[in-house]
Amino acid sequence: MKPPPFRYHDPRSLDEALDLLASHENAKLLAGGQSLMPMLNMRFAQPDHVIDINGIDDLAYIRETASGIEIGAMTRQHDLEVSQLLQRRCPVMIEALHQVGHRPTRNRGTIGGSLCHLDPAAELPLVAAALDVTIHVKSRRGARSMPMAAFPAFYMTPSIEPDEMVTSIDFQPWSEGHGYAFVEFARRHGDFAIVAAAALLEVSADGAVTRASATLGGVGPAPLRCEGVENALVGNRGSATLFREAAEANRAIDAMDDVHASVVYRQNLAVELTSRALGKAFERASERSSS
Repeated sequence: MKPPPFRYHDPRSLDEALDLLASHENAKLLAGGQSLMPMLNMRFAQPDHVIDINGIDDLAYIRETASGIEIGAMTRQHDLEVSQLLQRRCPVMIEALHQVGHRPTRNRGTIGGSLCHLDPAAELPLVAAALDVTIHVKSRRGARSMPMAAFPAFYMTPSIEPDEMVTSIDFQPWSEGHGYAFVEFARRHGDFAIVAAAALLEVSADGAVTRASATLGGVGPAPLRCEGVENALVGNRGSATLFREAAEANRAIDAMDDVHASVVYRQNLAVELTSRALGKAFERASERSSS
């Protein structure tokens, strides 16, 4: 199919893009285009205006600040993948990016586009939830920030107004030597995950878990932080038994049922992948702390 007719806009600055959003109804932002273009061609999206923000160079960056790491919304996924800063301070994002599509899609796809598309099985929204990122949004009316936990409004819909756009995210990286893991189950490498799990652990010298983050993707309309799993880990010495018993809490999650997997199948995957991710993260934390 061909896309519906629309008017194309090519702003060269953030101010110009915000002016266009404020003055045109039924507008869509074009970032990497890896989601929007198929949706246009299949006519799932029928905007009257397409605002191409690829010419706004100020929105593409990765930098370390006094408060953490800040990433511009137009930063390409491949640039994230090869960033030495992220490889050193946020390796879970690198591991997740290895599961995102294929090289051509990562060359074009952006972190802001992935977050705003909010596919339930997408890797980057899951990582953003695991890291507790803060999302920064602007419009002609001003700027505001929100935690990733408040960003999804409902299925594939972020909590931003039609005249707003995501400009950046930031987060506080975990301590040096933390453990991390991102695992997923998909029909083929590069497909969206049926279920994915991210784990972050900080471990003391005696093997006790002092901080934990466990997050699932693909099980519901938005990434799911597994607070029951996290609470079961902190204060206890890491072991395969502990991780399996903690992961069992995910058997009771309210999972989706669709053509790809049943509720029970997703619940089983949620338990298994969470256990694997926790074990892998603990192993890495132990290795990094002893090296």
